[in-house]
Amino acid sequence: MPVRLNITMDKELYLRLKRELPHKRISAFIEQAVRRGLAPDRKVLDAAYRAAGKEKWREKVAAEWTATETEDWPA
Repeated sequence: MPVRLNITMDKELYLRLKRELPHKRISAFIEQAVRRGLAPDRKVLDAAYRAAGKEKWREKVAAEWTATETEDWPA
């Protein structure tokens, strides 16, 4: 559910937002910027990791890299 909020920002930045974005898109743009700026939600990350763990192609990639984990590296 959307909530209304009042924010304060530099006037030049505000004018640039008005100049570069369609009138009805400023709120959406600010919301997306805030989402990108925050750390990902733990539940979302956990779900993504579980989904990635079920992807079969990842097993092949992991197996290809196993040799590099056991090679003798020069001292």
